[in-house]
Amino acid sequence: MSRRPKRSHNGGPPLDDYDGPPWGKGDAYVFLAWRAAHDKAWKAPGHAVMLMRLERAERLGLTYEEYTLEILERGRHLGEDDDDRVAEIRRARRRKRISHFE
Repeated sequence: MSRRPKRSHNGGPPLDDYDGPPWGKGDAYVFLAWRAAHDKAWKAPGHAVMLMRLERAERLGLTYEEYTLEILERGRHLGEDDDDRVAEIRRARRRKRISHFE
């Protein structure tokens, strides 16, 4: 059973240097499989593909990363008729920029 954190603990990672393996106390196979899948998904595509994605993203008013993430998550390219999804991505972008200190 895991120990409960102290009352003042925010649940984040420890601030001191960790000397153990990068997967922590979890299963190394699962960690390595996820890392390999992440690296494969975000591997840089060919130059022509990058330029095509960049052009489409700019035409829709999205960043290259937002457009690529949409392809990776949904498995489809956004087009001119996907106004609702593009607006949803833009709203999510605005929510990320909100500062709670203002």
